[in-house]
Amino acid sequence: MPRRRGGRPGLVGTMARTAVVAGTATAVHGAVSGSSKNKQAAADEQAAANQAAYESQAQLAEMQRQQAAAAATAATPAPVAEDDMMAKLKQLADLHTAGILTDEEFAAAKAKILS
Repeated sequence: MPRRRGGRPGLVGTMARTAVVAGTATAVHGAVSGSSKNKQAAADEQAAANQAAYESQAQLAEMQRQQAAAAATAATPAPVAEDDMMAKLKQLADLHTAGILTDEEFAAAKAKILS
């Protein structure tokens, strides 16, 4: 087959070169697309893990707040009862000192408060 002059390939050579370029472009596009999908999947997994960690921390913090509130509520009534009892005893002592209550009445009222 005679060679063409002018340095340009013939029709068959041009078609072959075009097929090689098109095949290479398709392969590169597929690789880039697959890599992008893998990166996106990894990012989605990381975001889901971060969200789960955040939610578990929020639940733990809420449980700690509830426990602290329960502990504060449980500890509060005891001092109030003692203060109330002391106030009643002082009032009885004042009435006894003033002569309004007899010794027997004072002893009975004091026993009732302390029991």
